[in-house]
Amino acid sequence: MKKNILLLFILLSLPTFSQRKYAKEFSFINDNDLYTSTYQDRYYTNGAFLTYRFLSKNKVKNIAKKIYEIQLGHHMYTPYKAIVETIEEHDRPFAGYLFASFGINKFYTNESILKTSLQLGVIGSSSLSEELQGIIHKMYGFRKATGWDYQIKDAFALNLKADYIKKISKDNVFDLNWINSARLGTVYTDLSTGLYTRIGFKPLESIINSIAFHGNLNNQNTNFENKAEVFLYLKPMLHYVAYDATIEGSFLTDKNPVTFEVEPFKFTTEFGIRFTSNRFNFGYTINYHTKKLKSSRVPKGNFYGTIQLNYQFN
Repeated sequence: MKKNILLLFILLSLPTFSQRKYAKEFSFINDNDLYTSTYQDRYYTNGAFLTYRFLSKNKVKNIAKKIYEIQLGHHMYTPYKAIVETIEEHDRPFAGYLFASFGINKFYTNESILKTSLQLGVIGSSSLSEELQGIIHKMYGFRKATGWDYQIKDAFALNLKADYIKKISKDNVFDLNWINSARLGTVYTDLSTGLYTRIGFKPLESIINSIAFHGNLNNQNTNFENKAEVFLYLKPMLHYVAYDATIEGSFLTDKNPVTFEVEPFKFTTEFGIRFTSNRFNFGYTINYHTKKLKSSRVPKGNFYGTIQLNYQFN
C-alpha cells in the first residue's frame, strides 16, 4: 500500500510543460507477453514499433493540427509455445510481419480524429521473425525456438488502415470516446468499434492534444501547449475479422504447411497508465483478447503487455 501511495505521489509531482511546444516526436512501443508473465511465450508473442511523427506547419480550416507519421513495425506469432518439434503440435502457425508505413492524422476542432495509413512489407521468413526471436530468447536465457520451418510462407504485404475517434463526453477527470477502425489488405482485413475511457489524476487534455492519441505535438500555429498528463485508461473493442494472413496464409500463396480458420468475432480490451515527464511520455498496458482462430487447443483468452516511450523535440 505504501509503495502504491509513493508511486501516485511521484506521478502527481511530475514537472509540467509550462509554455512549451514540441512539434516532433520519436516513439518506441514493444508488445510482449513477458510483460504480464515470466513463463508465457505464445500466440502474439512480440510486436515492435519505431515511429517518427512531425506536425504540419500548414493551417487548414476546421483542422486544429495535422500530424504525419513514419513507422517501422514488426509482428511475431507462435503456437502455445515456441518449442514445438512436430507439425501436429501447432495450435496456430508461426508467422511474422515486417512493414514500413506512412500515416496522416487529422485532429479536428470539433474534437474528432481521423487517422489513415498505408503499410508495405512482407510476411513469412523474409520478415526475419525467426532471427529476432532467437535474439530475444538468447537475451532472456530461453531455449532456442523450433518450428519456424513450418511458418507462413513469404508474401508481399500491402495494408490500408483508417481510424476514427469522436468525443462522447468529458469532464475534468473523466471522459468517454468512441473509436472505430478498419483494415483492408493482403495481411489483415477487419472492422472494429469500441470505447476509450480516461480517468485523470490531473485535469484531462482534449483528445486532440493528448498523448492518448499521439496528438500532443504543437507549434506557433496551434492553440495548445504540451501540458503534463497522468491518466488511467480502458479500451474495450469488438472486432469482426474477415481475413488474417498470419493465421490463414496469404491468398497470394498456397500450400502453407500450417493454417487455421479465423474466428470472425473477437473481443479485446486494454487497461493501462500513461504519463508525461518533460519531453518524455511513458505508458504501460495490459492487453486481453479472446481466441483469434478455430483451434480447439487455443484457450478462450490470452494476455500480453505493452511498454511505450516517447521523446519530443523541435
